[in-house]
Amino acid sequence: MSKQGKLLAIDGLNIVRRVYEASPEPDSDLKASIALRHAFSSFRNVLEAHAPTHVLAAFDYGGPNWRHALYPRYREGRTAMPAPLREALPQFHERLRQAGLHVLAVPQVEADDVIATGVMRWLQEGRGEAIVATTDKDLHILIAHGALVWDHFKNEWHDDAWVRQRFGVAPELLHDLLALMGDPTDGVPGVSKIGMKTAARLLNAYGSLDAVMAGAGILKTPLGERLRAEREILEMSRCLVSLKLDVRLGVTWNMLAYESD
Repeated sequence: MSKQGKLLAIDGLNIVRRVYEASPEPDSDLKASIALRHAFSSFRNVLEAHAPTHVLAAFDYGGPNWRHALYPRYREGRTAMPAPLREALPQFHERLRQAGLHVLAVPQVEADDVIATGVMRWLQEGRGEAIVATTDKDLHILIAHGALVWDHFKNEWHDDAWVRQRFGVAPELLHDLLALMGDPTDGVPGVSKIGMKTAARLLNAYGSLDAVMAGAGILKTPLGERLRAEREILEMSRCLVSLKLDVRLGVTWNMLAYESD
């Protein structure tokens, strides 16, 4: 076996938007250019901190994706990306390319799907460790498969123990948890009146979402009634929070190889 590699998957817009929104200034071209300068530094810092052999820099392509086709109200409550930032992004992508990164944005899917596909493929091929730089909770499911999550803004690792502490369930149950409780930021409905604690309690008692539906879903209680009445919404929520693992990335590992300065 050749020397083990290290894949760093960067959730590009997660960094860009957080940096942009940290500034209280009104939207403007100047605000966008300053934010993207800081975001570029963030990318450099993440690369220096982890010294990867391969980098997958993923961005949302924009426009509707497969989740909107499933549920037209998906993300309808989210504020659109400010125009000055959206217009400055192509130039930012070009800057990343000049720094030796291969930027990936795939139509009809989200950056999460691109990252999940790449990371799972890397791990299944036994190529070495995989790190995901993000604060997005959906991507923490990858911890169940051997990846680690790096929160650039807090400079902290997220592992199995972190997920259990934060969400009350093991990483492999995270998507079942999000399906039950919903995710208001993405407009995922979930089951009414089920919050994180109730969802975690149900999953830890029954072991999986299917088992919750089979067990708690027959209880003659208000909770059992809601689970029965909202079964279809729950199934759709489960689809919305799941990650696509078969995205055609159109790249080889050689194309994602990274040489540090």
